[in-house]
Amino acid sequence: MLLRGGAAAMSLPWLESVGRAANGGLSEPPLRMAYMFMPNGVRPDYWTPAGDDDNYQITPHLKPVEAFRKDFTLVENLWNKNAVGRNGHWPKVPAWLSGGFVERTSGNDLDSGGTSVDQVAAAKLGTLTPLPSFELGLEAPRSGIDTAGGGFARVYGSFIAWRDPHTPVPKEIVPQLAFDRLFRNNRAPVVSSVDPKSPALISSLQRDETSVLDLVLEQAKSIRSKGSRADQVRLDEYFESVRSVEQRIEASMKPQKRWINQGKMPMDRPTAGIPDSHQQHLRLMLDILVLAFWTDSTRIATFMFGDAQSGQDYSFLEGVKGSFHGLSHHRDEEPTRRQYEKIVTWHTEQLAYFLGKMKGLDEGGTSLLDNSMIVFGATLKDGNRHDPENLPVLLAGRGKGTLHPGRRVRAAVKTPLCNLHLALLNRMGVMEKSHGDSTEALQDL
Repeated sequence: MLLRGGAAAMSLPWLESVGRAANGGLSEPPLRMAYMFMPNGVRPDYWTPAGDDDNYQITPHLKPVEAFRKDFTLVENLWNKNAVGRNGHWPKVPAWLSGGFVERTSGNDLDSGGTSVDQVAAAKLGTLTPLPSFELGLEAPRSGIDTAGGGFARVYGSFIAWRDPHTPVPKEIVPQLAFDRLFRNNRAPVVSSVDPKSPALISSLQRDETSVLDLVLEQAKSIRSKGSRADQVRLDEYFESVRSVEQRIEASMKPQKRWINQGKMPMDRPTAGIPDSHQQHLRLMLDILVLAFWTDSTRIATFMFGDAQSGQDYSFLEGVKGSFHGLSHHRDEEPTRRQYEKIVTWHTEQLAYFLGKMKGLDEGGTSLLDNSMIVFGATLKDGNRHDPENLPVLLAGRGKGTLHPGRRVRAAVKTPLCNLHLALLNRMGVMEKSHGDSTEALQDL
């Protein structure tokens, strides 16, 4: 569409005055949903508390988020049965949001077993915002096959968002590029000499609604079948980028009503590249995610604190020497286990930073956090034993009054994690009857 329309297809960035005049704006804040993935599990007794309902004791891993105790729920006894009895990491990551059975392949025929919950929501709601969904992370995708890890393609551990069982959704890891997805450029907007809503332009576009990707699809299939796994991933990312641009242009041609916040969230455009400091990198990406929700640029997001078997070195933490994955295999040796515990708790500190940002933004009497559903968790309970049962799950926010946080909720043992996904989908207005291996929407939230 961009190639056919040329400059005529350029559209203005979202302007508050134009938005209010043209659409009137939404009368109340929308509901947002985000899934935040932490690799390598937790120390179970440092995560799971004693006590019931709202009278539970804060554990060491949860200490950083204690100030938000009334804003989140601990949800227990959830699992993905299709991830049991397989490799400790790779197949568990795609299954986290899809519940699917991940196939062991040579890497040429990926099959995650399902579509992730965020993409199910994006397919239904994505046209309401400039970005159908927003995928962020900190580490570049991996390639190759882990022969020592069950023969799974490492790419499985690099994505939690899957558009379909064969197509992972690329995540952005560079702060400046993620920021630029929200704002077309950092200079004054370029105004086309042709009105993007002119009858002539719209008529020409309606005469040929074929996606530019469809025009080259057969050639792309031929090239993809002959390419290396790295080439295939690169092609998939490229086509996904083009498709995303097409969707944004289509949305701009048919603008929807959006929520306009009255307050301000000042943030400068990040500098180029990735910061040297891991914490600075992470917090910049969290700030951008908050900004995306605050500006109603998207209502659906995923965030990866790291990939499966993340090799990120956490020696910047006092008393820690090594990577998250390496130290997760502590074999119950006290010195190593203490380092692992510090890394897990550091991640909940970053979650606290994120929740604090969201709770501090007022949306006309309620906070951004009140109007969101944030799932923070991992695909393992015990990082040392690769335990796939009773996964650590923290559900933050009030879901616009549809969630009652501040409690410990214990579902029946071996309840599908997809029951939670289905419950959140329904709250987003996506009334699916099932998702993955769900049996029903999770109750008592």
